[in-house]
Amino acid sequence: MPRLFTAIEIPKDTALSLSMLRGGLPGARWIDPENYHITLRFIGDVDGLMAEEIANGLARINRPPLQLRLSGLNAFGGNKPHSVHACLQKSRQLQELHAEQERIAQRIGLKPEGRKFIPHITLARTRGAKGPDVAKYLALRGSFSTLPFTVSRFVLYSSKASVGGGPYIIEQEYPLIAKSSSPGTRDDLDHVSIV
Repeated sequence: MPRLFTAIEIPKDTALSLSMLRGGLPGARWIDPENYHITLRFIGDVDGLMAEEIANGLARINRPPLQLRLSGLNAFGGNKPHSVHACLQKSRQLQELHAEQERIAQRIGLKPEGRKFIPHITLARTRGAKGPDVAKYLALRGSFSTLPFTVSRFVLYSSKASVGGGPYIIEQEYPLIAKSSSPGTRDDLDHVSIV
């Protein structure tokens, strides 16, 4: 059974900027830059039939490209931080893309996502780091930001059960291009298959 999730890939120049933030936090386990992504919808372990339904449902998304910008760093876990991440500036288009994927997932029988959608890029797992060290790291680097970047697709990733941080395999990609809805035309992605 594949473990699936949808995500936005991070452009190489943005990933390079993020990779410069590695280090300076004892006990942190840093994510490899090639595994940076913004999770849109975690799907989980599903059988092949459900994977096909998910892939086909996602193929019907009709949205234009969007602009995103990273701004600031933060940690999840409160007083016992378990990860450090880069934050994104608010984006209505990103929220709408997530909401549409959530509706598709529920329509085909998946349970609603239990956590609030907080778009981010995980940089490090910090279960081995001390809270004060994480706070100091964030204080020194919290003003991090990038130039805006264009997102022209999202992907359906699969991963093997692991401690986290990859490796991830792209099972299907979905362009963010407003598709015409002319009568009598058939979309190339009416049926997609996950290998």
